[in-house]
Amino acid sequence: AGMRFFLQYVGCFFAFLSTGFLIASTWTDCWMVNADDSLEVSTKCRGLWWECVTNVFDGIQTCDEYDSIFAEHPVKLVLTRAMMITADILAGFGFLFLVLGLDCVKFLPDEPLIKLRICLASGVMLLIAGLPGITGSVWYAIDVYVERSSLVFHNVFLGIQYKFGWSCWLGMAGSLGCFLSGALLTCCMYLFRETSSGRLHSAYSLRKGYSSAGTIVTNVHLPSSQTATAKMYAVDTRV
Repeated sequence: AGMRFFLQYVGCFFAFLSTGFLIASTWTDCWMVNADDSLEVSTKCRGLWWECVTNVFDGIQTCDEYDSIFAEHPVKLVLTRAMMITADILAGFGFLFLVLGLDCVKFLPDEPLIKLRICLASGVMLLIAGLPGITGSVWYAIDVYVERSSLVFHNVFLGIQYKFGWSCWLGMAGSLGCFLSGALLTCCMYLFRETSSGRLHSAYSLRKGYSSAGTIVTNVHLPSSQTATAKMYAVDTRV
């Protein structure tokens, strides 16, 4: 039981961090950052929803939002948005289900098997959430690297060249955390499923045996004469 509690808390910790990292990476503005700091007096960051410029000297930041989501955007931007939002939703629901499945939470306290299944379901959901998260963040980073490498290879200088920033790293870290927490909750927690099932079955059989023995003892110690007298008294009363 102690090992199961430890795995639950470790999985909950990584699920919480992973969900936070994924949400932060989706809604922050530094997926791409300019790589030519020596030529610029400001730091330019591009996110999935807006682009921000920060002055190096005074730290003043100004942000410009992109056009409406219904406007035409690059395929890289649209697909990364869709995958990261999907990862956020799946990871969020997986974390909420995991909280309900913890043994310390007073939810279905008399149903340990159901709580264990909730933990397994949350683990599967976290594993699925890691797939779009890692796909979107890694693909975005590779695309930025390929774009920059092609410009360098062809000796093209546009004034500002970008590399992937800390928001992209957060997306990768959150996705890997989802894989880790999901693996803990599915592979490791499954080992305790048979043990819990066997204990519940043994307890149910023992309880059933006690109830049957009690019935037999009651019938044995009840004299037949008292039973007949009780029946006759009941007939006389009705008459």
